[in-house]
Amino acid sequence: MAKLRFLTGGESHGEQLTAMLEGIPAGLPIDTADIDALLGERQKGYGRSARQKIENDRVEIKGGVRHGITTGAPIVLVIKNKDHESWRTVMSISKLDLSKLNTEALTELKKKSVNRYRPGHADFAGTFKFKHADVRDVIERASARETAARVAVGAIARACLETLSIRCATIVTAIGTIASDISPALLASMPIDEMCSVSRESQVGAIGHRDEQDMIAEIKQAAAQGESLGGKVTVVVDGLPIGLGSYTQWDQRLDGKLAQALMSIQAIKAVEIGAGCAQSAIPGSQVHDPITRSGDQISRPSNNAGGLEGGMTNGERLIISGYMKPIPTLIKGLPSLSHPGLQNDRAHYERSDVCAVRACSIVAGSMVCLSLLDAVLEKFGGDHMDDLQAALASYKKRCEPGQS
Repeated sequence: MAKLRFLTGGESHGEQLTAMLEGIPAGLPIDTADIDALLGERQKGYGRSARQKIENDRVEIKGGVRHGITTGAPIVLVIKNKDHESWRTVMSISKLDLSKLNTEALTELKKKSVNRYRPGHADFAGTFKFKHADVRDVIERASARETAARVAVGAIARACLETLSIRCATIVTAIGTIASDISPALLASMPIDEMCSVSRESQVGAIGHRDEQDMIAEIKQAAAQGESLGGKVTVVVDGLPIGLGSYTQWDQRLDGKLAQALMSIQAIKAVEIGAGCAQSAIPGSQVHDPITRSGDQISRPSNNAGGLEGGMTNGERLIISGYMKPIPTLIKGLPSLSHPGLQNDRAHYERSDVCAVRACSIVAGSMVCLSLLDAVLEKFGGDHMDDLQAALASYKKRCEPGQS
């Protein structure tokens, strides 16, 4: 990222997750209730594990905000892990003296050490890369629990975008074999606020009643079989100005930056913009979106490009999707190897979700908002929100038909 920077730290069962977000202009009102609400959305979804009943994610802001307003300094966020109480010995930062541990603590320590790899997880490569004696050291940081911190910083980016009249919605468009029956026309035209409202009410994050029922049935079947399921999440954004990103260099193209942001999410294996893969199989005349003008209004009858052309936003609704693979922790466990002996064994099992696609959609929305805000700040700058808003308004005026 050129203007925004953020880092996250902490382990899945450690004391807390911490995030630092740098580059947010001064003068942005921040309400922790809004961040908490989005954190709550990340915990929802049919098919989630019992961990979500333990945690009740709440953010604590430790810096960069004073009297509810950003100061321009780095924003420091903390999210406590309630489940840490049951893992204090296992996740102790201090060196353990085994001779001083009681039998219960020793049993717990042994029970929660991990010596078998899970295919599809970071376990195998991570233990070799960092020379870990216990696979637990990989599991704790590679876990998708880390995404709670991303959602917290993403909520701030979303708030900043909303002050600029840029609105984002996230929906689930497939789970397992069940693909949403939402039409491209509805996806292109349904108001953002309505999309947000309907998806929030859905147990799976869908915007169609039939979609929800079929997806829940698919998850139930997978759970009964000891399986896990992936799916497709879609992020929709309105209000973006023309020209965010650039065509001049490969690393300035916004489609590439957005794709990297989504691909960085645990379990995302593919990204699609607009009509995506389908465009490769049909003639160009059916792919590219015509441009028409009537008076001072420029319009396009279709949006197969998903709001991005030549690495830049084109003023249309941004539509970008990520494809999530099934979670690699399976009850029955796949054939794998032991660690460090590398003997044939079965994969380790630890409490896990059957399906976390709805949660993934919230994380995807957060990463898209962070990437878009970075592009906005790169183009328009501004150390204070007033400067940013004024620069954006001036640019939008220049882009109107008839303006030079």
